[in-house]
Amino acid sequence: MIEALGLTKYYGPHPAIENVSFSVATGTIAGFLGVNGAGKTTTMRVLSCYLYPTDGTARLAGYDILEHPLEVRQVVGYMPENPPLYNEMTVKSFLRFAAGLRGVPRKAVRERVDYVVERCGLREVYGRIIARLSKGYRQRLGLAQALIHDPPVLILDEPTVGLDPRQVLEIRELIRSLKEQHTILFSSHILYEVTQVCDAVIVIHEGRIVAQGTLEELQRGLLGEVHLSVRFLHPPEDLVESLQDRPGVKEVRPLDRDGRWLLKLDPDPHQQSELVEWLARQSWGLLEARMETLTLEDIFLRLTTGEIPEIPPQEVVA
Repeated sequence: MIEALGLTKYYGPHPAIENVSFSVATGTIAGFLGVNGAGKTTTMRVLSCYLYPTDGTARLAGYDILEHPLEVRQVVGYMPENPPLYNEMTVKSFLRFAAGLRGVPRKAVRERVDYVVERCGLREVYGRIIARLSKGYRQRLGLAQALIHDPPVLILDEPTVGLDPRQVLEIRELIRSLKEQHTILFSSHILYEVTQVCDAVIVIHEGRIVAQGTLEELQRGLLGEVHLSVRFLHPPEDLVESLQDRPGVKEVRPLDRDGRWLLKLDPDPHQQSELVEWLARQSWGLLEARMETLTLEDIFLRLTTGEIPEIPPQEVVA
């Protein structure tokens, strides 16, 4: 549904993005991550045909941004970080105006306006002047104008920026609910937010894509192995030798002063399951077995700085 193909954009002699390539499948919410200045907004503006690339191209819903820019604008709903709203207009008049700009047939304008008002929770402020809206309602209105022409693709640039915690939760839930009808590219600097909303992650750093995939795929790609921490009531003296003889165990070492041990395993779920079952059958008194995984924060730190912190236990498997 969204396919970037070697996108490059120069501002003078400086590349904002360079050879950016990624894809987002139909019906997916993809999180677009990067530090400030990494190239997120530039990429989104190019995809939305607000900017033309210096090199490369992209296809959205089958339309090329260079060959068919008008068609791309028809299939894309774009919400910039600070939606450009006309403060002197009411919510009602602005949405009708946006529908006209987006080519919504006159007979369908009322239906589309009613739909986005209900979907985005704007009924309470339907008759208000935009200048008097809170930040949360302005963000909702920005999302409503992106939805007004029922586009198959939504590009949302920091849609929860500046909102209070309650408003953030409301916008997150709204975005999740849109997945059934739209493919969404969603940028955010809040990593926890991406884990709550998105199906896939794309990481851009210094204008280049450094990783893309599901969270699980990025975890496996960075670790190249599975980490299992275990703790026993009566560990044997030859614990290390006994564990290293098991299939799929690559390394065994003490993890902390609480008696936990770290096992580095091959990424084979069948072997992992057999190992945990075997451990439970021993007379060592298995107290704990936890899979240790990278959080999105760990992944982001590794990709953008090359550093990675000690990985905390995350998921109990036995």
